[in-house]
Amino acid sequence: MIYLLLTVLLNAVLAVLFKLFPRYKIDTLQAIIFNYWVCVITGSLFLGEFPIGVPSIDQPWFPFALMMGFGFITVFNLFGYCTKMEGITAATVANKLSLVIPVVFSVFLYSESLSLVHILGILIAFPAVYLAASSADVQQEEGQKAFHFGWTALLFLGSGLLDTAMKFVQQKYLDTQASQAIYSIHVFAVAGCIGTLLLAYLVLTKKVQLSFRNVIGGVVLGIPNYFSIYFMIRMLNSNFLKSSALIPLSNVGVLFASSLFALLLFKEKFTTKRWLGLALSVVVIVLLALA
Repeated sequence: MIYLLLTVLLNAVLAVLFKLFPRYKIDTLQAIIFNYWVCVITGSLFLGEFPIGVPSIDQPWFPFALMMGFGFITVFNLFGYCTKMEGITAATVANKLSLVIPVVFSVFLYSESLSLVHILGILIAFPAVYLAASSADVQQEEGQKAFHFGWTALLFLGSGLLDTAMKFVQQKYLDTQASQAIYSIHVFAVAGCIGTLLLAYLVLTKKVQLSFRNVIGGVVLGIPNYFSIYFMIRMLNSNFLKSSALIPLSNVGVLFASSLFALLLFKEKFTTKRWLGLALSVVVIVLLALA
């Protein structure tokens, strides 16, 4: 239970940080790149050793670390962009609606059974996140709506595939706490390498300028980001609930916590629909926990 609560809280904190970055003139891309190296350092200190080396290549999970490292930096940038443009709640909804992808994989690939209460909770989750995303924002042009929907669709697909891959690797290869920490560090290192190459290109072509404030932003983002992934893996390995219930439970929890932060800290507008969505989120959490 503690891993679930920590996963929810840390993911909500990440959404808040992305919303704060423009206020302090922090470049999101640079902060994300620096954040991954902070994750590597944090993870190594937490583990008590630096686990990356030539023997890593021979590990059976190494190809997945390469794939997920690329996915992490891509999806994280999409999430940061959507948070800045659409608000905390809307971005979190786009991210957490992807729960349908790993849930489907869990049922059909791992032969997990669903009780009636499970099914009811999962079904209620969809109107919950839809209603929670409803706001009184100014109407946009049709072209602008289509543009934002495209990024939202990519965020939905990428988040779902990452959650699915995380569950697959955790179940097949990461059966100890040490292996889970080591894998996380490798994923962050891959994302950091990709991001550093991109940043070097942008600096050399004079498209961006380095700033120390972005390093600070990376440090502030990196520590909770590392532990959000670490505790997510621990959560999936805790046998607290089946993954088909645990993943939607954590996603709806993140949505609920992020929406509260948006309301209390940033005064985002909440319509009746959004309040109803949050109420349904509580119902989903109770149903899945009881199941």
